[in-house]
Amino acid sequence: MRKLFLLTTLTAVALTANAEIKLPAIIGDNMVLQQKQANPIWGWDKPGTQITVSISGQSKTANADDKGKWTVKLDPMPASSKPATMQIKGTNQVELKNILVGEVWICSGQSNMQWSVSQSYDAELEIATAKFPQIRLISVPQVGTQEPQDDFKGAWAECSPANVGEFSAVGFFFGRTLHQVLDVPVGLIDNAWGGSAAEAWVRRDVLEKDARFKSLMDGWVLREKNLTSEAAQQAYEKALADWKKAAEAAKAAKKPFPVRQPQSPQQQLSGNSRPGNIYNGVLRPTIGYGIKGVIWYQGESNAGRAYEYGYLFPLMITHWRAEWKQGDFPFYWVQLADFMAEKPEPGDSAWAELRESQTKTQNAIKNGGQAVIIDLGEGRDIHPRNKRDVADRLVRLALAQDYGMKIPHRSPEYQSVEFQGNKALVTLETFGSSLYTFDVQEVKGLAVCGEDKKWVWATGKLVGANQIEVTAPNVAKPIAVRYAWSDNPVCNLYSKEGLPVTPFRTDDFPMTTQPKP
Repeated sequence: MRKLFLLTTLTAVALTANAEIKLPAIIGDNMVLQQKQANPIWGWDKPGTQITVSISGQSKTANADDKGKWTVKLDPMPASSKPATMQIKGTNQVELKNILVGEVWICSGQSNMQWSVSQSYDAELEIATAKFPQIRLISVPQVGTQEPQDDFKGAWAECSPANVGEFSAVGFFFGRTLHQVLDVPVGLIDNAWGGSAAEAWVRRDVLEKDARFKSLMDGWVLREKNLTSEAAQQAYEKALADWKKAAEAAKAAKKPFPVRQPQSPQQQLSGNSRPGNIYNGVLRPTIGYGIKGVIWYQGESNAGRAYEYGYLFPLMITHWRAEWKQGDFPFYWVQLADFMAEKPEPGDSAWAELRESQTKTQNAIKNGGQAVIIDLGEGRDIHPRNKRDVADRLVRLALAQDYGMKIPHRSPEYQSVEFQGNKALVTLETFGSSLYTFDVQEVKGLAVCGEDKKWVWATGKLVGANQIEVTAPNVAKPIAVRYAWSDNPVCNLYSKEGLPVTPFRTDDFPMTTQPKP
């Protein structure tokens, strides 16, 4: 008993001796604090230790809980480009330097948000001119796990030609314009993960409790069981051996070998599609940090389940806001671009249905908005390189809705239709603007159908500021109209300011991605 007591005492002394303040990566030198709101600052120390956080004339105190976690909330501060120092006193003292106060935005989604400045158009010029010490950047590594994480490896840095090349292009262009227009510091948090599915960004139990996702979650339970089996490991080892043999044969024959190496079961379990994986490993360590809002570019990985995305996406946004405990912060997303081959005949499209689900989300949540880029895609590449125009359409939303600028920011949207014999008169909501056809006077991208529900191309002409008259020679009595309703539509309708009309349909025919009973 005496030995046990001595060992326990020595262990306690050692822990006390080694105790010191630990801060998460999101809180450090060079960070930007969100202006005009109370911002949480947190970390860890010896349980029971009193912590004092001081910056710019204010001090806040808190005690570390029984797990060592402590949190204080700073009083709101105005924007400031003058570097400040934060002192944190506890078991020891930590000093954070070069802190600014301004606007903080999260840049999230899949590969088109992850797509870097160095991979985009005019990369050399964009990188060479990226001398913005008041724009601060931080990137969150891609960690997929079912275990909730409290921290990540990363650090804030001043934006410069030396580091901007690998940062999100959409994020940087968005933040740069905000900085130039508002003349305040801007902090950008890039946590995008290429190929990620929306369900991976949501806490798993949130999905499990929602009956709408029963099929999705049941499927994953079965998949997880299979991936952890001995048979799955054996199948992977055989597939890997076959892949290596084929790769070596192609190399010997001096032929290209574009086939990807097969993923191991563990890679799939820790990947970017498993429900909860990205929430736990990427998002959670940043939750609570003071932000203005989120910009989001994702949907390609969910296009085959566009119907489900119609309620999954707004749930994800609502879930993030609930976790952040910062109210209904702004959330702006990019609608899917045009992609894949142009089809000779009109018809159904999973990508068009995903765009519709994105559009409907505007009515499902508060403080949201959509940037339409149906004209910026590349048919042969799912990653359009023109990221500056994408960012410009996103930043219009923020400048108009959050910063009070009176600028056009919302693409025209379908409002109503009236059928008159062989004609359809479509009315659009133009939000104070008027319609414009690019390149030619005829409206391109329209299709109609009659009672047989067979779609044919239609002719459209503008009537007044916000209406389109639609006809098709072989449809005597149209019952529905669609515009830009395909994977890669040929379409040319804009607002007079150059914002493309949002793809639409006037029908309510069942979606092709709607699960069958």
